[in-house]
Amino acid sequence: MKKLAWKLIIPLTVISFFLFTKWWYTLPVDAPDTVFIGFPFPFVCNGWQTSMSLQVFIFELIVDLLIYFIFWFLLIFIFNRFVKKIYINKLITGFLLSIAVVIVIFSTWIASSKDNIFYLKRDFKMEVMETGYKLYGKNSRFPILKNITLKKLNNHLLHNYVQILLLHRTGR
Repeated sequence: MKKLAWKLIIPLTVISFFLFTKWWYTLPVDAPDTVFIGFPFPFVCNGWQTSMSLQVFIFELIVDLLIYFIFWFLLIFIFNRFVKKIYINKLITGFLLSIAVVIVIFSTWIASSKDNIFYLKRDFKMEVMETGYKLYGKNSRFPILKNITLKKLNNHLLHNYVQILLLHRTGR
């Protein structure tokens, strides 16, 4: 099983983590509307301090990676143990490892931008307005503000306005 982990499970984890994800259109408290990315937990969004930057939340990222890994581990373990013994061809192993390494290098290059901010955990509340799934390479329907119900947006803006007024009155 150790050989299967290195040759099959880890590359499939990295590839599926990159290919299949979910977007979350949210209204964070005291921040502009933002699209988060991550499945099952949102772990990255655009940076609010400058354009072309990202905010990455490490705890959510690690949990997401562990969930993907556990999924592939259980699937391959059950198949290998109870259905049919898995023997991997060197060509398939090389192909999967090559794709996984390219994805890791590309992700590391994107993450190494000096404008990106890394947090251990997301420390703000947000209201999820709309969600959807995204498969890399396919045109995904990202949310457009006019698709969001006006009532939800008005409630969020009113809530932020009341918070600002209360903070202003208390002198904080």
